[in-house]
Amino acid sequence: MPGPVQSVERAAAILRLLAEDAEPVALTRIAETLGLAKGTAHGLLQTLVSVGFAEQAPQSTGYRIAPALFRLGASRIDLNELRSQAINWTDALAARSGAATRVVAYRDGRVVKVHDVFGPDGPATVVTDDSEVPLHTTALGKILLAHDPGAYRSIDAINLDSLTFHTITNRVQLDRELARVRDEGWATEVDECEPDRAAIAAPIRDKGGSVVAAVGVHGRPEQICDTRGRPRQVLIAQVVRAGRSISRELGHGRSR
Repeated sequence: MPGPVQSVERAAAILRLLAEDAEPVALTRIAETLGLAKGTAHGLLQTLVSVGFAEQAPQSTGYRIAPALFRLGASRIDLNELRSQAINWTDALAARSGAATRVVAYRDGRVVKVHDVFGPDGPATVVTDDSEVPLHTTALGKILLAHDPGAYRSIDAINLDSLTFHTITNRVQLDRELARVRDEGWATEVDECEPDRAAIAAPIRDKGGSVVAAVGVHGRPEQICDTRGRPRQVLIAQVVRAGRSISRELGHGRSR
């Protein structure tokens, strides 16, 4: 039987090194850490870049794992299936909350609106389309940024535009907010995307546990928040429950 292929072993070692570091890793460090000649390390990296497993970070000479590798082996859910599984739960969420409800997913570098349910006041209540505004300004976008490496990488080379006085424009502050989103399982916005708008969102997971979409409610701040301007706990519970229910419809949490 033939032995291990050295180039494959070295490529795997590079990927492990890139995956262990949150920041882009310089070519020199990769070569020194793995005991490779700089030219050998460079050739392996270029191959990994060409097949979409690694990438060079914008405005940096360092390398990092490419978003495609995170999705390797994960099922790519059909958006029509997602809508069919989500529609009953989002309609019920809109009825219970009295707020407009939306499901979005991140595909091919952009946010895709999967399903919309208008609130009792009709479409004029909130006119913003979350698929057309920067991810960091909306609750739905924060869910995608917190869980989808491709979505997060999409904001690497851009400024965090300020749409209102309350928009998060500091990268460190945004990263703290996304860490909170991952810890608590929901995201919120109050006057960050546009004045007089608030929202709450939660993740939707596929059968493998990967976050494939987000569901949320949006409306006037007095509808979404309490008298102190904080998201209403009852609405948070309803949105999180809807996200979990849709996730179960997609197979998440079912015994195998």
